[in-house]
Amino acid sequence: MAAGDPGNNKEEDVAGKKEFLIKINLDFCKACGLCYSYCPTKAIGPDKEFRASVVDADKCIGCLQCENYCPDFAIEIEEIK
Repeated sequence: MAAGDPGNNKEEDVAGKKEFLIKINLDFCKACGLCYSYCPTKAIGPDKEFRASVVDADKCIGCLQCENYCPDFAIEIEEIK
């Protein structure tokens, strides 16, 4: 790629990246594991008690798989603006 090619501009890449807030209500979580089983980027995973836990929020792509598969409505994904 050429020096002026937009594909090489890391600042532009970062500016275009969406960020998401992962909210987990541990009072509702029953440790079924569905949320982290369906997370394509492994942004969430199990804690010591196998409940949902944020592993790396920067990996979240906002696909809502965790939120949609959670039978207890313990997860909410919110886009940060």
